[in-house]
Amino acid sequence: MTAPVKAAVFGTGSWGTTFAMVLADAGCEVTLWGRRPELAEAINSTRRNPDYLPDVELPERIRATTDAAEAAAGAEFTVLAIPSQTLRANLTEWAPLLAPDTVLVSLMKGVELGTAMRMSEVISDVTKAPAERIAIVTGPNLAREIAARQPAAAVVACSDEAVAKRLQAACHTPYFRPYTETDVVGCELGGAVKNVIGLAVGIADGMGLGDNTKGSLITRGLAETARLGLAMGADPLTFSGLAGLGDLVATASSPLSRNHTFGINLGRGMSLEETIAVTKQTAEGVKSCESVADLARRHGVEMPITDTVVDIVHNGKPPLVAVKELMSRSAKAERH
Repeated sequence: MTAPVKAAVFGTGSWGTTFAMVLADAGCEVTLWGRRPELAEAINSTRRNPDYLPDVELPERIRATTDAAEAAAGAEFTVLAIPSQTLRANLTEWAPLLAPDTVLVSLMKGVELGTAMRMSEVISDVTKAPAERIAIVTGPNLAREIAARQPAAAVVACSDEAVAKRLQAACHTPYFRPYTETDVVGCELGGAVKNVIGLAVGIADGMGLGDNTKGSLITRGLAETARLGLAMGADPLTFSGLAGLGDLVATASSPLSRNHTFGINLGRGMSLEETIAVTKQTAEGVKSCESVADLARRHGVEMPITDTVVDIVHNGKPPLVAVKELMSRSAKAERH
């Protein structure tokens, strides 16, 4: 009888905790790292995460700790589930502790401010791990639905297909169906840009605009993502799959989406500071919209919806004015 796969999950937020549950349900032994001793103790003693998933009973195969070395020791998969803009600083601290052959798995959907690096690039830059040891999990994965064990599909992507298949096996459960992919660039861009488009759709919903607007933003937002992906060497077909359209539809239409909810509050007239104050969890698109726009400029790609979100979120432009400017752009062929 083979020993169970050992996995470490760094991050006790809703998605990190939920993915730890998925791994445990798939048969892995999971160590969940968190910074706060009281939260780790609560998880171990009550089998619940009182801050993020208070109603979900966690499997016995999950054990929480505040000791990063203890979590990392011997892990076949090291899963990173922290806010994208904190990855570099945290991973610099953890890198010396990681098992030498561990596969580094990113659950994060963002682009680093300043460097415009995707999360797998940040992981490579900090740890010097080769591409075949870096993987991502992405797709329409709203944490609360998966924590309730509702059926969901996902993409596990790695440049080495054999590694992607190993990760696929480690997180495949009756309710969580992962597909493999080798287009890491396309999968990461789909996950990062959908947060920005999710904000845009939320803003439109907050303004009281209808389903025609939502359908237009989703479709044209996906076109922006595909244009950028093509310029960066991604496979255009990736964006019609779970990592592209699937993730975007879930984010742009669900009240469980942090980015969509954040956008609704902005569309209703709340300021950025007011919206941050009432939002308990990180809405990745708030910061990533700037880094995605930066990435687009570096590759000479037009992304007008992304630029509009930046204007509203960070430049204080009133949503009504921004929408009028977006709609008054010069007419083009759809496949421009």
